[in-house]
Amino acid sequence: MEALNIESLIADLALILVLGAVATVVFKLLKQPVVLGYLVAGFLASPHFSFFPTVVTHDNIEFWAQIGIVVLLFSLGLEFSFKKLLNVGSSAIITCLIIVTGMLGLGFVVGKMLHFSTVNAIFLGGMISMSSTTIIIKALTDLNMRQRRFVPLVLAVLIIEDLVAVVLMVILSSIAINKTVESSEMLKSILKLSFFLVMWFTVGIFLIPTVFKRFRRILSDELMLIISMGLCFLMAILAVKSGFSLALGAFVMGSILAGTSEAERIERIIMPVKDLFGAVFFISVGMMVNPQVIVDFGGTIALLSVVVVIGMILFGTFGMLAAGQPLKIAVESGFCLTQIGEFSFIIATLGMSLGVLDYSMYPIIVTVSVITTFLTPFFIKSAIPCYNWLVKRLPKQWSVLLDGYSKNATESENKQSLSLWKSLIKRYVLRLLLYSVVTIALIFGCRTYLIPFLTSSIPGAWGRFLAMASSIAIISPFVYAIIFPSVTSLEREQLVEKSGRVSYVPLVVMTLFSLFVASNFIMSILYGTYSSAVSLIAGIGIILLLVLVLSPIYKRRLKKLEHRFLSNVNERENRRTGKEHNLVSDLHLAHMRVGYSCPFVGERLRNADIRRKYGVNVASIQRNMVIYPVPKGDMRIFPGDVLGVVGTDEQIQQLLPLVESNEKLVSTAGSPQFLHFVISEKSPLVGKTLSQARLREEYRCMLVAVQRGEDDEYLNPPPDLCFAPGDILWIVGDPKLLAPLRK
Repeated sequence: MEALNIESLIADLALILVLGAVATVVFKLLKQPVVLGYLVAGFLASPHFSFFPTVVTHDNIEFWAQIGIVVLLFSLGLEFSFKKLLNVGSSAIITCLIIVTGMLGLGFVVGKMLHFSTVNAIFLGGMISMSSTTIIIKALTDLNMRQRRFVPLVLAVLIIEDLVAVVLMVILSSIAINKTVESSEMLKSILKLSFFLVMWFTVGIFLIPTVFKRFRRILSDELMLIISMGLCFLMAILAVKSGFSLALGAFVMGSILAGTSEAERIERIIMPVKDLFGAVFFISVGMMVNPQVIVDFGGTIALLSVVVVIGMILFGTFGMLAAGQPLKIAVESGFCLTQIGEFSFIIATLGMSLGVLDYSMYPIIVTVSVITTFLTPFFIKSAIPCYNWLVKRLPKQWSVLLDGYSKNATESENKQSLSLWKSLIKRYVLRLLLYSVVTIALIFGCRTYLIPFLTSSIPGAWGRFLAMASSIAIISPFVYAIIFPSVTSLEREQLVEKSGRVSYVPLVVMTLFSLFVASNFIMSILYGTYSSAVSLIAGIGIILLLVLVLSPIYKRRLKKLEHRFLSNVNERENRRTGKEHNLVSDLHLAHMRVGYSCPFVGERLRNADIRRKYGVNVASIQRNMVIYPVPKGDMRIFPGDVLGVVGTDEQIQQLLPLVESNEKLVSTAGSPQFLHFVISEKSPLVGKTLSQARLREEYRCMLVAVQRGEDDEYLNPPPDLCFAPGDILWIVGDPKLLAPLRK
């Protein structure tokens, strides 16, 4: 039986992957999103289509599909970081909340009109409230519109939607399990989710980048893949143990790794894994499509398609207008969001796995996604004509009002962003939240494990005292951090300079509230063991001890701790700009990856003359997994190299956009490209010298370097260099013209 199961598993995988490959080729030729090809492949492999062999055991595919969801959410998390979230601005947050809230309500109303149950109507609202990041990016790329002004705002909205979708999945799970919508239960779920998210991110950001830094030299691609996927599945299991979904844990771990300097490398390494399991997931979604259900529910599908398109346009446009964007930007953004995609399938899969979603909902939502995806390019191109039509018919007073609102919103946002008070309060709330979550977690651990162990090991008053003292000693650094003032003397001086006088009322309120929270944490340890009066007196005494006696020790350690945490949070950006690698005075070491449009690609270091032109020194070159410290002047610079550059902030910021320029990546077909290939034994170059090969004349290309030998020596090709099998040519030219040499 076991052998039969293995054979059926392999047979099912073979069938769906072959069909997926064929469908992908067809849809690429038709210039349609690959996701649609996977859905069609799933339908062809399902029992609903009898002209092809069908899947033997659907449970096998369901197993791989669940892994696919985990890997997909992990890869989405790698593209999402809280650093990016802080940079998206209020416009994206306001727009996203309006879209999601509006579509949730609209979906619920439409669901009740169609006589769905309450839970099914709520799930329907969730499924139609999320636009597809993959499909939108593909459509904008195909239409050559990635550089339009509205695109960054749309991408920012999609980033927020990804986060909201993960939270929404938790809320929907709670609703499905409780079979009802109770505000108290929902609030409890949200608070529980917030607590675990903060705790996981705090611990993960503090530990993982530190480990990566320490063992960077031995982290090969193979080991990095194992570590990344291991952390992904570990966090997924921790999420399940905490009462959440596998997908949430995977997304959280991806977001943690997104802030590390290894993020791009991890994305590249897991790309084949994501493509494989992602394809299996989307194919499994296509297997749920039942033509009979589509025929029976044709009216419902048409209605939901219209609801998605019109709802997204209205709420997306209104959201951008409410956020202070001009009418043109708002209309273009709204027309860009007119589809549903991968998160709709994930939410539908969640509902099916919990047994609360009707079987007919799956093919309905898949069909709606296919229809809206096909219509997406049309609506994107229709945005400007619709805007022009709207402007002609819009009353003049309305146009003036909208323009004035947009300018006022932008100006107020700029003033608000420059407010020092806003910065102080934001830092205060963030520190209070982080340290409180860590303290609560430690208190829970002490009361669950440490205190029972010590009181049972040492009976009597001394055992209780030792248990209390040990627990308080463990949480005391973090309790002190809550009390620690978040306003420096320099900031007080700046407040006085800006306003002429400064009110200390907000500072006093923040300090008193911090003392109140800290004392409650101390008393929560003592409560139950000692009386309330004793707990209160002891709590006040411990607070005074922390502030008056232990302050110098804790203050130094906390500064190191916070510096390390902030360094890990900003590691990806700091490594790129070199901010955390100070050497002498204002000089520091920065690492930047060479792009395809870098002006000195292919040149030797001495010819590039980087030091004279930009005032910096190239301290190292990393090529693949090999680091060349203090490279010689005859070493060439290739795309993908990571240059270690020493210079000042101004010098590095001047050089950075030139080195990382990638404009050639969007060049049209037929343009020269920088590529490399191995000379085979049948190549027409074998046995010829460089002058005899006539590369410039016959192939219109330029040979940059020849890589030869076990030591990967890079040769400057002289005219009499004779080509041999196994040589690797680094060459600039048209790939089509170079095809005969690459065979």
